[in-house]
Amino acid sequence: MRYLTLLLLLIPASVTQAADACYPARLAGSYAFQLAGLTNLSGTPQPTVSLGRIAFDDSGKVSGTSSIKLSGFLLGNPVTGTYEAKQDCTVTWQLQDDSGAYQHFSGRYTLDGIRVQFRQTDPGGVTNGVMQKTSDTCASSDLQRTYSFTVSGSTTPMNPGEGAHTVSGKGTLDTLRDGNFQVDSDCAVHFTLTLPSPDGQSASPPMTMRGFLVNGGKEILAFETDPGAMVSARLTALSAPLM
Repeated sequence: MRYLTLLLLLIPASVTQAADACYPARLAGSYAFQLAGLTNLSGTPQPTVSLGRIAFDDSGKVSGTSSIKLSGFLLGNPVTGTYEAKQDCTVTWQLQDDSGAYQHFSGRYTLDGIRVQFRQTDPGGVTNGVMQKTSDTCASSDLQRTYSFTVSGSTTPMNPGEGAHTVSGKGTLDTLRDGNFQVDSDCAVHFTLTLPSPDGQSASPPMTMRGFLVNGGKEILAFETDPGAMVSARLTALSAPLM
């Protein structure tokens, strides 16, 4: 009886451990990522934001595209690389762009393999990154009707007479009425976003945004493509998909 009791006590623990294990195979698939914060890679801290779409295959290879806003300029490259996912839910990967330069990343993925919190591990790299699974293909019907959004970042002067300033705001967006939303087959989404005015009267200039639909269209990871802007945005659905 004593041994039976011990066995019964051990069974739930082993079941729980199995249920909490991460399975590297679940990480295979397409993801959109967003990385925003300060980078010191050039020796001087400066704001930056990156956005991209990469795919992990089932043999440890990575491929996709990555765009970065740095010093107000938009740069984009195809990338390739390798990755290693472990059962402790950690994943590391490296990406090489077409100039031959490498970047290295490390993060933790969720049990279902849908979301990864990560950072760039190169000295001076950005530490605040999120990556979420995206569909292989998307259409306008994947958009939700209404999203809440948060926007944060800064701008740098690109022309004489301009001044640097910080950008921060939140609100809601109706995709049928606002933003001129366009969805590409690779789940990229293009739209404009206008921040609510603090005084309720004067409107800020619209921001040109590019992002990716993730989580079945329930969320959008995006950044501003206008010159001088290092601004990131995240949108979360408040309503059902468009029909």
